Amino acid sequence: MTVYIPRHFVGDEATGRELIARFPFATMVTTTPSGPHITHLPLLLDDAGAALIGHVARPNAHWQAFAGGQTVAIFHGPHAFVSRGWYRDPGDNVPTWNYAAVHVVAGQAHLADARETRAAVERLTARFEPQGIKGGLPPISEEKLTRLLGGIVAFHLPIERLEVKLKMSQNKPAEIAGVITGLRAAGGTDELATLQWMEAHAPRSRGEG
Repeated sequence: MTVYIPRHFVGDEATGRELIARFPFATMVTTTPSGPHITHLPLLLDDAGAALIGHVARPNAHWQAFAGGQTVAIFHGPHAFVSRGWYRDPGDNVPTWNYAAVHVVAGQAHLADARETRAAVERLTARFEPQGIKGGLPPISEEKLTRLLGGIVAFHLPIERLEVKLKMSQNKPAEIAGVITGLRAAGGTDELATLQWMEAHAPRSRGEG
């Protein structure tokens, strides 16, 4: 599997890992001869950055498809509409969409044992539970926790390759300032996140041509 990435929009591996860490909710796709399996879920990098950690409900057949298919995890970063009105010559341009995305092409999944499953869930909880709530939550009974953990299948997906696409107007370097101004004026959450990403990454542009 591969994603189409014009040379202007090729991102480096460090940027891809940054995007995964900041936007961990992914679309996981495993292709098999009988058709694709698709699951939407959070995936976290392991401590070494060599694999993705996640889990699915045990009744979800996706985990069984790992053995016979190729798995790709797709992470979507900030994205926003770009108006042609933000260009210096709107009559000579068309609107577009700026976005950041990473495809993680994975190797054969490792299915977690009971200890690893608990560790995966604890890692996920530690990553997302708000600090102001975490300390005041009552503990879950060990009996219930054990039963709930039995209802999921955790896994590690070894990372074989990252495909990083940063479409942030790098092919139009003279228009970047206008696009950033337009996004700031639009003022929505997506627009502001996209302009922040442009400010951080668009200067790495290789220019037009």
